Order: sequence, then C-alpha cells, then structure tokens
Amino acid sequence: MPGPQRIVCLTEEPTEVLYAIGEQDRIVGISGFTVRPARARKEKPKVSAFTSAKIGEILKLEPDLVIGFSDIQADIARDLIKAGIEVWISNHRSVAGILDYIHRLGALVGAGGKAVALARAAEEKIRQVENAAKTLPRRPRVYFEEWDEPMISGIRWVAELVRSAGGDDVFPELAEQSLARDRIIADPREVIRRAPDIVIGSWCGKRFRADKVAARDGWTAIPAVRDGELHEVKSPIILQPGPAALFDGLDALHRIVARWAQRVQ
Repeated sequence: MPGPQRIVCLTEEPTEVLYAIGEQDRIVGISGFTVRPARARKEKPKVSAFTSAKIGEILKLEPDLVIGFSDIQADIARDLIKAGIEVWISNHRSVAGILDYIHRLGALVGAGGKAVALARAAEEKIRQVENAAKTLPRRPRVYFEEWDEPMISGIRWVAELVRSAGGDDVFPELAEQSLARDRIIADPREVIRRAPDIVIGSWCGKRFRADKVAARDGWTAIPAVRDGELHEVKSPIILQPGPAALFDGLDALHRIVARWAQRVQ
C-alpha cells in the first residue's frame, strides 16, 4: 500500500476525505472536534483541538504524516516538525481549493481515482444546486456570521457557496480575506446599511442565538430581522473546508434561500 500508513488528522476535513475514499485504516489519530463521519469518533483516538494538540500522545502513535489546516495550527506543526514528524498544512480557502485538496490528499495516499470520483460528485452537486437556484424568482442579500464577539463575516468558500445556493453575500470584499481578524466587522451599523434579507449564523463551537442577534442596537431595521429570517447552519457542515461544506452545507444554504425566495413572491 503506497503512501503514508499512519496519519494523524488535526482537523476534520482530512478525516472525512479519507473515510469517503475508503482509506480510513491509515488514520491513527483525529481532532476532538471531528463529528464527520460519526464512526470516526468511536474508532480513532482524539489527540488535538484546533489551536492545541497533545504532542506527546501524537508522538506515541508514531505517525508518518500529520495533516493540519491553516496558519492557526502553525505552532503545532512547528513542534511536530522539531520532533522529526512530517507535516502537511493545507491552507485552501475557496471551493476550488477544497476540490483541489480532495485531489491532492487522494494522490498522497495512492487513491487518486477514488478522490477524483469524490471531487466530481461534489462538482455535480454544486451544478445541481446552482441550476435549482437559477429557477428562483429572486436572490436574497445574505449576511453570514462566523462569530459574534467580535462579529466576523463568512470566509471565501462560504461566500461562494452562498452564491451557488442562490444568494449574494453582503460582505464580498471581506470574504476575500483569508484571516478571521481581517473579516471583523468593527461597526455593527454597517450590517444595517447593507440590509441583508437573510442572516445566517454559524458560531463555531457554540449555538447560534437568533434572539441575541435580533436584539442588537438598531437591527430591527434590517429586513432579515424584521421578517424573522435568522437561521443557523451548524459549523461542522459549513466551516470545515472539506466535503461536508460542498454537500450538506450547500444543501442547508439552498433550503434557507429557496424558502425565502418562495415566501416573498
């Protein structure tokens, strides 16, 4: 069997991809935040959070590859590299990047064909949703919020999926910023000015509070608040840059958009 045999996944998306392409036996450790697939939590030891990891426990697993995501895991990667472990930190932030990630991870473990099939299925899913979105009578303006204190708008792949689902992100200029600190909305009144028809919350690690959002100063003037269009999409299916976002996350967005579009006819 070519490629790495003992892989530790510091985030959910490599775990999800490896299970989806039938290469889960290579995984020896996962992130404690992993929820997809559900069986992974029962089968694999949990050795990391997102910004921290049990370095000693990881080393005991004798991995020949550790896979992580983004600059946020730079310190974990540094410590593992110092210990002589090979580390791959991906940093994709777009739908195209997610698809490319699936291809690269599949090739890395010698399962390129199965990864190509998974990526093609995701591309077909996106096409189907985009075609359905084209039949909607109108497009809503959407404010997607990743965090509430401070307010952080959606990352690029989320904004792209909102568009595929039939909506338009009200902060497209912020979506281009890869770092969360660069997507902070310093003035909550700016959301009022941009007048979203729908507000979607996905507060990573805690439940979205629609009542708390509606109570923000002056926000009763926002169409989404006035019309009760405050919705939650669970973070595991939209804020992980892996297959979940392209399938379940996109479906969740489209359901919200389609209900709004039909309601306001």
